Amino acid sequence: MQDRVEPPILLSRLMTFVFAAMLVVLGAMIFTLYNLFPLNRPQVFFLMTVPKNDLQVVLRELNPTDENLENYKKAFIREYIKARNEIVPNANVMRTKWNNDSEGVVYTWSTQEVYNDFIQTDMWNAWMSDLPDFEFSCSVEFDTNAIEPRTDDTYAITFRYFCADSNRQMDKKEYKIKVKLDLEDNTKIKWADRINNPLGIRISEYEIESGNGDPLNTGYLADTGV
Repeated sequence: MQDRVEPPILLSRLMTFVFAAMLVVLGAMIFTLYNLFPLNRPQVFFLMTVPKNDLQVVLRELNPTDENLENYKKAFIREYIKARNEIVPNANVMRTKWNNDSEGVVYTWSTQEVYNDFIQTDMWNAWMSDLPDFEFSCSVEFDTNAIEPRTDDTYAITFRYFCADSNRQMDKKEYKIKVKLDLEDNTKIKWADRINNPLGIRISEYEIESGNGDPLNTGYLADTGV
């Protein structure tokens, strides 16, 4: 008697194969959709450029190791200090980065208490009240080891600060500032913050340790009497 597969058995095996294939396709679709939402799993990238005649850009993923996270924190602190203290002779740029909206990086990177202290400074009030009416700029300079870890998520930053206009330049003055980072697990961020602050880090403490006051109070405007 010749062996053969009866139609019902053949149909059952075919349906089993189709069902298994559907499960594989469904699993692949779920995995793909999961990867379309990086805000659930923040991924940090460094954009590196090589100075050549034809500009070469390399995009590399920053794996979330302890060392890479520490480097990211220090880079974040540097950018915060610069965003808070550097001045460019352009009122629109200054008001954009110092405003209390989604484009204001100081606001985005600060807790509400720290931002409230920031808007009490002389320099903030000068720019937001249409003063001064002359052009000047202020720069921040860091040394190689400018950021000193103190305790978990607390750092001391040393930098030199100076301002200049077309007629003069104030002497460089050194400041040391202690900051504390607010970085909690499962931090929720606004969609508007995804570029400026992908990990949802906030500066929760900003304390002047040396330099005789906040640079935005004791710097250029103090010398000019504005």
